[in-house]
Amino acid sequence: MTNTKIALVTGANKGIGKEIARQLAGLGMTVLLGARDTERGEKAAAELRADGTDVRFLRLDVTDDASVAAAAGAIDSTYGRLDVLVNNAGILIDRGTRPSEIPAETVRDTYETNVFGVVRSTRARLPLVRRAEAAPILTDSSAPASLDGRDWGRWLLAYTSSKTALNALTVQYARELHPDGILVNAADPGYCATDLNDHTGTDSPTDGARIAVHLATLPAGGPTGTFTNSAGTVPW
Repeated sequence: MTNTKIALVTGANKGIGKEIARQLAGLGMTVLLGARDTERGEKAAAELRADGTDVRFLRLDVTDDASVAAAAGAIDSTYGRLDVLVNNAGILIDRGTRPSEIPAETVRDTYETNVFGVVRSTRARLPLVRRAEAAPILTDSSAPASLDGRDWGRWLLAYTSSKTALNALTVQYARELHPDGILVNAADPGYCATDLNDHTGTDSPTDGARIAVHLATLPAGGPTGTFTNSAGTVPW
């Protein structure tokens, strides 16, 4: 057991997730860097530890029940609680495909990580979150998930609809957990240059991670059930 805050970031071996882990660790937290691939996860954690921070790899595949349960058990036995949960793991596999041409399998595979993975991760870790004081839960969403009718200029049916579903999960979790003092919010990191978009984004992962870190470190009594980017509230 330790007085240092314990944070878990899923899908954190690269991109925005890795930057979220870096910034949370820079605040003095012990950060568990969740990743499916052991070699990549260990390498990423070692790179972040080179900054003098406490970052530890945690084998975690959010699409696998056994992996999710094993990771929760490891956190429980080592730390006994979880102070910050960042559901960052996500995939984008339908870029450029017209909505009418996307096979159901592509949508199903996308939802397995982006939606069902968050359900698995959150459910397995809620007992650990409840043992902490005002432990925030953060879900990594995306601006195209908004239903405000804007034309985003690119075909992303599976990805955007999965993020819209993720926003709905965020609202449901926030409503249930608010009486317990647990804040649940969704972050839009902006259009960041990552592997997800072949590094075509206009912002850096460092910039994109800031709003997530802000929401993941909200004090007790802070906002909950929000969809937020660096400029403020994003329309649902």
